[in-house]
Amino acid sequence: MSTVFREIEIDYGTPKRVSDKTVTLDIDGVSVTVPEGTSVMRAAAEAGISIPKLCATDTLEAFGSCRLCLVEIEGRRGTPASCTTPAEAGMKVKTQTDRLAKLRRGVMELYISDHPLDCLTCPTNGDCELQDMAGAVGLRNVRYGYEGDNHLKAQKDESNPYFTYDASKCIVCNRCVRACEEQQGTFALTISGRGFESRVSPGQDQPFMESECVSCGACVNACPTATLEEKTVIRIGQPEHSAITTCAYCGVGCGFKAEMKGNTVVRMTPWKDGQANEGHSCIKGRFAWGYATHKDRITKPMIRKSISDPWREVSWEEAFAYTASEFRRIQAKYGRDSVGGIVSSRCTNEEGYLVQKLVRAAFGNNNVDTCARVCHSPTGYGLGQTFGTSAGTQTFKSVEQSDVILVIGANPTDGHPVFGSRMKKRLREGARLIVIDPRRIDMVKSPHVKADFHLQLKPGTNVAVLTALAHVIVTEGLLADEYIAERCDPKAFGEWKAFVARADNSPEAMADTTGVPAELVRGAARLYATGGNAAIYYGLGVTEHSQGSTAVMAIANLAMATGNVGREGVGVNPLRGQNNVQGSCDMGSFPHELPGYRHISDSTTRALFEDAWGVTLNPEPGLRIPNMFEAAIGGSFKALYCEGEDIVQSDPNTQHVAEALMSMECIVVQDLFLNETAKYAHVFLPGSSFLEKDGTFTNAERRISRVRKVMPPLGGYSDWEVTCKLAEALGYPMPYRNPEEIMDEIARLTPTFHGVSYRKIDELGSVQWPCNESAPEGTPTMHIGGFVRGKGRFIITQYIGTDEKVTRMYPLLLTTGRILSQYNVGAQTRRTDNNQWHEEDRLEIHPHDAEDRGINDGDWVGIKSRAGETVLRAVVSERMQPGVVYTTFHFPESGANVITTDNSDWATNCPEYKVTAVQVMPVTQPSEWQQGYTRFNKLQEQLLRERESADAAATVK
Repeated sequence: MSTVFREIEIDYGTPKRVSDKTVTLDIDGVSVTVPEGTSVMRAAAEAGISIPKLCATDTLEAFGSCRLCLVEIEGRRGTPASCTTPAEAGMKVKTQTDRLAKLRRGVMELYISDHPLDCLTCPTNGDCELQDMAGAVGLRNVRYGYEGDNHLKAQKDESNPYFTYDASKCIVCNRCVRACEEQQGTFALTISGRGFESRVSPGQDQPFMESECVSCGACVNACPTATLEEKTVIRIGQPEHSAITTCAYCGVGCGFKAEMKGNTVVRMTPWKDGQANEGHSCIKGRFAWGYATHKDRITKPMIRKSISDPWREVSWEEAFAYTASEFRRIQAKYGRDSVGGIVSSRCTNEEGYLVQKLVRAAFGNNNVDTCARVCHSPTGYGLGQTFGTSAGTQTFKSVEQSDVILVIGANPTDGHPVFGSRMKKRLREGARLIVIDPRRIDMVKSPHVKADFHLQLKPGTNVAVLTALAHVIVTEGLLADEYIAERCDPKAFGEWKAFVARADNSPEAMADTTGVPAELVRGAARLYATGGNAAIYYGLGVTEHSQGSTAVMAIANLAMATGNVGREGVGVNPLRGQNNVQGSCDMGSFPHELPGYRHISDSTTRALFEDAWGVTLNPEPGLRIPNMFEAAIGGSFKALYCEGEDIVQSDPNTQHVAEALMSMECIVVQDLFLNETAKYAHVFLPGSSFLEKDGTFTNAERRISRVRKVMPPLGGYSDWEVTCKLAEALGYPMPYRNPEEIMDEIARLTPTFHGVSYRKIDELGSVQWPCNESAPEGTPTMHIGGFVRGKGRFIITQYIGTDEKVTRMYPLLLTTGRILSQYNVGAQTRRTDNNQWHEEDRLEIHPHDAEDRGINDGDWVGIKSRAGETVLRAVVSERMQPGVVYTTFHFPESGANVITTDNSDWATNCPEYKVTAVQVMPVTQPSEWQQGYTRFNKLQEQLLRERESADAAATVK
């Protein structure tokens, strides 16, 4: 009979595939039964018996190097390491004997003899496994002196801004090396030298900052001594208490333990029980949290009549009263629809819910939108049309059961690094990889991961490539016929099948359009359709196109056609760019939808909210963000409440956005810093960071996780309180006492959230929606047994080329993306030491294109499009294909969005950031826009100085 396998944790948590068979053994006279394959150390732990250890940890594979976890086994010679010895039936183990005690003390004595005598002043005092184990084995005296060879004068490496490496304290346990390999998958650390000369080495004996280290912190977490230690711990001391919260960066939604000393954050350590990250982290979440207390924080409300006036600090009461009076004045003069609101995907679910409620109930219109408009709105539309729900289908952990992984328009190692590490681990275990991207991202080829197929398409041709893949699957008989017959709409499937089978959709016919050789497309299609469990992961390189929604539907078509939806290891998985993109959409932040993706025109749904909110709702959809800009320039849209979003830097065609803002009479910005949008504001309301608020975020896998306040808001109020007080000033009280009450209201009014509560999240760690009567503990995998909409709907995806064409004047295509160390518009990461990795946006250009233009690496180049021009420094790189250039958009002075156009997706108005026709030439000075930007900044700085001088004078008086 075949053996059934399942997943368990051994060696304090390391996942291993072990048999369902069990074995019973005796440990120190205690009978214990464990699954076959469990280590003796783990078995002892199950029996409540602790065995001393140094190299073993709950997140790494067993290694057996420290020789502390030795045991005696009846009938066996020697003293084997318990962490690497599998338990066997009938085994009799002793963990505590005089012989073992002597051996362990001897081993520990050797460790301590080569360790500095600074235990009382060591930064890990009270939190050091070496100290703990010395006590555990009863070591009281060290017989060996320091006269002989030792490592006590080994040089420190202080190069990394976040942690120090003190080689004198290293015991060469390999834990940091194994963490870098097993968790992060970077392989940046090795053990160099032999015997006494052995030492941990970043790269080829390089400083950490010159090596391939990505500063994820896995090595620091793993270190049992103070060899690798956070500089904040050295500076502040050991934390006194902690709270579990959720990272406020990308859509992975990592769980973190905020470790505190009073109200001061000492460090952020990844939470081992965090279901999205399972104890791993990246440089941003682990170390880049200092922005929360940065000197640039604005902590007092300010108002001004005109953007040419200096800011005037006011009380919260005056700020709310002034804002309310201005909005009432504008609506009285220009009409009810002349005002609106924008909420950020960096805000909590509760905050997003309140902003859309404020707009609908207090403003009396539906002019509310979210920054998801400019990133993943095509995901909502495309997956809603095909599957019936606007969200990804799987957990991140699901990738561990994938046999084929297709990554399109995403760069997981830079944009979603914790999930990228999980994906790389699965690829090292044997999964196959297909990458569809104009740029050669790291996952295409690196020392330990290589794509089987890289379809290096021309920007803007996603739909053509995806339809060509479908053509191969249909015409070569690779369809999942039984799955389709059982689960998909037969009429829609028949029409789609006839469409993709057409000769003009073949890889050969599409090759000139896409730039991808037909044989690569055919090979990738065959692998995806026949390679086993196949999962698709996509990002903004799919959605931020004129056919973004069409591409999402084409991805869904592929998954349905091959039966790759509705079980573990498969699915369609959007990699959300920001921490709460999914949540901001779920909360009804679009102008046509109430929470739960229910259309505002539906009278039954509207009546539900009208009864709860005590108002009559407008049944007509409101303005999207681009429509707000057009209406402002047209003179009918005059006031905007913008919470947590920097539309001037993040939205396309910056000069068009600035023109729209200057056409308004009252702009209210609620944020941490005076961002680019605040330069056009009339009211500034201090925002609060994720460390200063309670609430929830929903990540890319629909996982709702708690955000917990660990320090008081620097401005006095959390963001949700500010929105409530503004509503009250407008005459519409929202008397919530805490965010939990807001979530309770969301749950009452939203079917997919009926079972969600803070209590349930606290009990389970997190909850994935739908969570309701049908799924009381949430839904990790969607569409099991059937689609939410009933029958899956295939949709014809005719490729239509973008209006943005290359010409003699604009012969290159610009596409944009992100980099590991920076985040979105950089408002957070630019105010941390992450700038040491990436201090400016640069333009990547292929050597052939650079040579044609006389451009050398590091030269200043002008980039000109139909929308505008800017200047960046060039990076000559073969990551790009000829004819395509690439940049990031993390620094406002770069002006990346000055040159992007306002072309957008046909269904959702998501901007086409990824395709801009440009010319690139060497230059000697900044662009006209950048010179104007500098002048504008100087004016704003002068106004701030005037405000500070006035405040100082008032204080003296």
